[in-house]
Amino acid sequence: MRLVHVSGALGLFLAVWMLALPLAAQEDEPAEVSVEMLLIRVSEHVWYVQGKPVVATGNEGFVSNAGVVVTGDGVVVFDALGTPALARKLVRRIRELTDQPIRKVVVSHYHADHVYGLQVFKDLGAEIIAPAGAEAYLESEAARNRLEERRVSLYPWVDEQTRLVRPDRFVEDRLTLHLGEVTLELQNLGDAHSDADLTMFVRPDRVLFSGDIIFEGRIPFVGSANTRHWLQTLERLETEGVRALIPGHGPAANHPGEAIRLTRDYLAFLRREMGRAVEEMIPFDEAYARVNWSRWRKLPTFDEANRRNAYQVYLSLEAEGFGED
Repeated sequence: MRLVHVSGALGLFLAVWMLALPLAAQEDEPAEVSVEMLLIRVSEHVWYVQGKPVVATGNEGFVSNAGVVVTGDGVVVFDALGTPALARKLVRRIRELTDQPIRKVVVSHYHADHVYGLQVFKDLGAEIIAPAGAEAYLESEAARNRLEERRVSLYPWVDEQTRLVRPDRFVEDRLTLHLGEVTLELQNLGDAHSDADLTMFVRPDRVLFSGDIIFEGRIPFVGSANTRHWLQTLERLETEGVRALIPGHGPAANHPGEAIRLTRDYLAFLRREMGRAVEEMIPFDEAYARVNWSRWRKLPTFDEANRRNAYQVYLSLEAEGFGED
């Protein structure tokens, strides 16, 4: 091997880089998260972990909820969290409850903060179940771009080994699963918060997992949602007989009607205020400045999400005015 003498800053850089190579080659272990993750018990069979109400890349990606249902015939997980590292930590928490196999993962919807942990459960042999309609996201350029973005913004917990896992089964309308003494009722609500949203009702506990059609204690994330359909979905969401509701973000609620109200009222407010601006042809910046946001300003993620939400609704209402849907 020919040796070349290099001096100065470049030489120092190369020396440090070459010393680091053996270390990098040995880094085979995946990165782990340091955030606290506690399983919160809701009922006889149901637990959940609660993410922090911050932006999607905060708290090492632990910003959303995931549910755990322990039956007499295995474990069912609802949503898989936003990184493989978080999913691995959730598996460790489940193992503190039971050594039963994790048989199924029910995906409420395909948004990044709920699905990048799926590969961990898939590798454990779990069946992945998702709502029909999620194919639109799975096959989109947006899905590929989001993964690339998270490989940067959530590195090292999302990296080149992180993959988007397709479901093994799609739910077109409703699906009932029986595991041991527990019955799970899955319902596809269509395109509300996302391209397709799935809920899961746990009997006999009477606990409803709503996914992101309901946000509790923080500003909802609107993204590219069809807010008209989302509002209609909330208005017809059946909560009769529901003892507890676990949203996609925020704490579990013992009064489901109240939990629905925040998301419903916020969406209705956005549509009303932005609709008035569109009807009067007021430019968005001027319209946004005119609105009294005091009711929502103190909620977590207001500064990060509210203006973006309002702009998305403004654009969608313009499209509705032109007859687009």
